[in-house]
Amino acid sequence: MDIKVNTNVQTEATEKRVDGKRIFSKYLIVFILLAMVAGITAVNPRFLAVGNLLNLLTQTSIYGVLALGMLLVIISKGIDLSVGSVLAFAGIVAGSISQVADAPGKLFPGLGQAPLWMTILVALSIGALLGLINGALIAYAKVPAFIATLGMFTAARGGALMFSDGRPVSNVNPEVTIFGTRLFGWLPVPVLIYGGVILLTFVLLRYTSFGKSVFAIGGNMEAAKVSGIKVKRNLTLIYMYSGLLAGLAALIYMGRTGGSVQPAAATGYELTAVAAATIGGASHAGGVGTVWGAVVGALILGVLTNGFTLLGIDAYVQQIVQGIIIVAAVVMDMRKNKTA
Repeated sequence: MDIKVNTNVQTEATEKRVDGKRIFSKYLIVFILLAMVAGITAVNPRFLAVGNLLNLLTQTSIYGVLALGMLLVIISKGIDLSVGSVLAFAGIVAGSISQVADAPGKLFPGLGQAPLWMTILVALSIGALLGLINGALIAYAKVPAFIATLGMFTAARGGALMFSDGRPVSNVNPEVTIFGTRLFGWLPVPVLIYGGVILLTFVLLRYTSFGKSVFAIGGNMEAAKVSGIKVKRNLTLIYMYSGLLAGLAALIYMGRTGGSVQPAAATGYELTAVAAATIGGASHAGGVGTVWGAVVGALILGVLTNGFTLLGIDAYVQQIVQGIIIVAAVVMDMRKNKTA
């Protein structure tokens, strides 16, 4: 009798340890984020000032939005290297049609100032269109995602330079600055937009058949085909969503820069988006990823940049640390997949 009781107690203790390990493994990035916040605050208490936290969230919003599009791409076992260039091209075109009538160096002198709704429509449409091209090349032409999006990375950047003749587009419709302002004098509009995209992406992945197909395609594409999932169509939609969010990020970018955009805008943002999703637990082996993970991953990068700036640490050191964090996240992901 005593032997059975002892065995049950040992079994329960073992299960608790296993559950504890699972919880720790699942929420490790949250613990890392909290440790970073605590460490930076201990050195510089200004980090937790409300104004600084709002600035941090605002700074995170652009690549946070891009990371949510990248999340779907990585879950489907793909990659999108073009989002930074797509942002720039969408911003250049949308900005050029929205320049005020008397803007110096206006790209289209005979064209009147486009209303805000048209600027929004053009930016989102260009982003979605370029994403559609990426998706079609990958899904229907069987071009590897790395190659297809690398080609778009180059072509879209070249398009932005050609369209603007290498010059920045400025003096855009002042209404565009709404995307970079604060409501009630304190609530950043970019953070509100980011929150809306977080909610939309969560609903798409959790409650729609499209979201289920994203995980199925990344987990086993052949099995997804056999189960009746329209793999080609859904792959195209995944890259369209990533492009659409890049167009939205272009609007936030223009709003934050006071209604201007350069053809070299968002250089390197695609890597930051990949880093945020990867740090957040999205597996490059496919089929694994969460919205909250991508958000925490973006926050870790935001805290790193903001905190190191407050501490006066060189920007080059920030890049080195960011690289180490990315590699560490991938190594942890590989180890989890090996033991799964």
